[in-house]
Amino acid sequence: MKTIRGIKLWNRTKKIIPGGSQLLSKRSEMFLPDQWPSFYKKAKGIEIWDLDGNKFVDMSLMGVGACILGYADDDVNEAVKKIIDAGTMTTLNCPEEVELAELLLKLHSWADMVRYAKTGGEAMAIAVRIGRAYTGKDIVAFCGYHGWHDWYLSANLADDKNLDGHLLLGLEPLGVPRGLKGTAIPFNYNIIEELEEIVENNDIGVIVMEPIRDHEPENNFLKNCRDIADDIGAVLIFDEVTSGWRLRVGGVHELYGVHPDIAVFGKAMSNGFPMAAIIGKEAIMDVAQSTFISSTYWTDRIGPVAAIATINKMQDNNVPSHLCRIGDLISDGWERIGKEHNLGIHTEGIAPLPHFAFDYKENQALQTLFTQEMLNRGFLASKSVYVSYSHNEEHVEKYLENVNDVFGVIKRAVEEHSVHDLLKGPVAHEGFKRLT
Repeated sequence: MKTIRGIKLWNRTKKIIPGGSQLLSKRSEMFLPDQWPSFYKKAKGIEIWDLDGNKFVDMSLMGVGACILGYADDDVNEAVKKIIDAGTMTTLNCPEEVELAELLLKLHSWADMVRYAKTGGEAMAIAVRIGRAYTGKDIVAFCGYHGWHDWYLSANLADDKNLDGHLLLGLEPLGVPRGLKGTAIPFNYNIIEELEEIVENNDIGVIVMEPIRDHEPENNFLKNCRDIADDIGAVLIFDEVTSGWRLRVGGVHELYGVHPDIAVFGKAMSNGFPMAAIIGKEAIMDVAQSTFISSTYWTDRIGPVAAIATINKMQDNNVPSHLCRIGDLISDGWERIGKEHNLGIHTEGIAPLPHFAFDYKENQALQTLFTQEMLNRGFLASKSVYVSYSHNEEHVEKYLENVNDVFGVIKRAVEEHSVHDLLKGPVAHEGFKRLT
């Protein structure tokens, strides 16, 4: 598989765009250094064509979780195309803002008000600002990954490894004001004792967490977090940027019967068009009128229209059920094929977002070899799959046939200690690193 044009353009890009891409998760070095196609020409369903004309089946990130229905979904695109010629930005507001707000509140009966943004990270920054403004307290206790903004990265001012257990390694808080040290304190998922200790020793105003990522909540973890927030008068924020829409249409927290004060959505809610939403209780959300939160492109028309079309389609087709079924087929397939090859692997993640890892010291090299060999077979593949509505049983069957071949290659490489001999380039990056 020749990916010459993409590689050449990526090497040019790194010289003029710091980090090569606006998103760490799209860096070629995170997948397959010196071999990854890097750029696309067009995409449809789960297929992507690169600059060299190669067609790949995406069994990996699907726009880093944004394209829950699949690439260039006809229904969402048709809705967006209709309003492009009618005007997407004017002096007046678009009525779809109201329609989307009513739709989100109908899906979440505990919530009363809605604000919008364009990305999950900035939406989380808005939510934290509102939470701090409401309580009048600076210190945030958090669990999970919540974006790139100062409030979050400030956790690494106190200890440069504070964020290592929350998805990404090596995040440097350079440029984050030192005065924010001690204002964001991490705790681990399902370990309520850590949160209890934090609130005992700090005046916490906001508790931020993903309601689920890799593991189910245990021992009433979410309810216990809710109770602690109530006891100390803190605002509880659920970050549903990744988890939202995949297990149910709306927030996954509804499945557990635990309601936050604020919930944040992004990624999948608009199938690849920039859109994010912050929903919450009236008394708390209304504080947004007292602290300055405002941006021109939060009022564009495309995002709300795309979100309405996406949510309606998810409801009409029970998309979460499909995602769970396909995700279970993939996860079960990894485990079955791993056992057939006597290859040490383990799987994790919620059904629509499964991922696996090799149980060997050279796990990262093995992951790189997996991506390399799957790419040569026409698949964009990594350790994770963001399942979309466009993935079907036939795709999974073909994918697993190739996984079977590649797991065989990897098993032999492990036995013969030849992993690095088979790699045609460097080992993929595991966390945040400089590229130049």
